[in-house]
Amino acid sequence: MTWILLAVVGLATAGLLVLGVLALRVWAGVRGLAKEVEAATAALSAAGEELSAASRG
Repeated sequence: MTWILLAVVGLATAGLLVLGVLALRVWAGVRGLAKEVEAATAALSAAGEELSAASRG
């Protein structure tokens, strides 16, 4: 009976470790996506300013 309890605790611990690793992968992906969005926003802003300057002169 004791080995069943140890197996359940071991499986629960392994499950939590897997969830932790997946959470870290999602967090890293979100950071990468945020950097890409920031770069795209800066590029769009620069293009908008260039277009505005070209329309004035």
